[in-house]
Amino acid sequence: MCWKSKTKPNGKKPPTEEKKQYLELEYTKIRVVDFDLKELVVLPREIDLNEWLASNTTTFFNLINLQYSTISEFCTGDTCQAMTATCNTIYYWYDERGKKTKCTAPQYVDFVMSLCQKLVTDEEIFPTKYGKEFPNSFESLVKKICRYLFHVLAHLYWAHFKETVALDLQGHLNTLYAHFIVFVREFNLVDPKETCIMDDLSEILCTPAPPQPAPAPAPSTPASAPSPSSQNHVTER
Repeated sequence: MCWKSKTKPNGKKPPTEEKKQYLELEYTKIRVVDFDLKELVVLPREIDLNEWLASNTTTFFNLINLQYSTISEFCTGDTCQAMTATCNTIYYWYDERGKKTKCTAPQYVDFVMSLCQKLVTDEEIFPTKYGKEFPNSFESLVKKICRYLFHVLAHLYWAHFKETVALDLQGHLNTLYAHFIVFVREFNLVDPKETCIMDDLSEILCTPAPPQPAPAPAPSTPASAPSPSSQNHVTER
C-alpha cells in the first residue's frame, strides 16, 4: 500500500523521511539512453503477446538481479534489517501457504530471485520450444514476478542509492528503472497502487531526457585553435 496517514493515532506526526537523493536533478538527468523508451516496449505486430512478455520479463529479471549484485555487499542483515522502500514502506514475504514473514532485505531479495529463477526456467511456464503453448496462469505469474522485481528496484533507490552513485552506476539504474516502469505500464502488469510510492521518480525518468543545449559558438579568431569549451557537450553514458 502506498497510502499512509499523515498523523499517528495519538495525533503526532510520523517521523519525516530522509530527503530523496535520487530525485535531485544532478542524478535524474543521467541516463544510458535519451530516447523514448516506449518504442522498446510496444508489442511488435509479428510477435505473440505471451512471447513478448516472456522475453522481456526474463530480461528484466536478469538485469535487476545484476543491478542488485553490484551493491549486495552493502545490503546485509545488519544494514537492512527489513525490506524497506520510500513512503515508510516495509515489504513482507508471503510463503506458498500465505504465511506472512518479516525478513531482512537480503533474505527478501534472495526469496524473490530464487522464485523468479524457478519460474523463468520452468519449461511448462516459460516454454522455449516451438509450438509449446503458454499455461493459462502465465499472465498472473508474470504479474507476480514484476511486482516482486519492483520491490527490489524500490529498495535499491531507497536504501542503496548512495552506493550506486559511488559506483557511478546511477545512469544504469535510472535507465533500467524507467524501461521497467514503461513496460509494466504498457501491459498493466503491476497495480498502480503498488508502484505509486515511486511515482515522483517515475514521472521524471519516464519522460525522455531533454536534449542538451549546444553551447554558444566562441568568437572566431584567425590564429586560435578550437577551444575545448566550444565543442558539443557529450552526455555521460
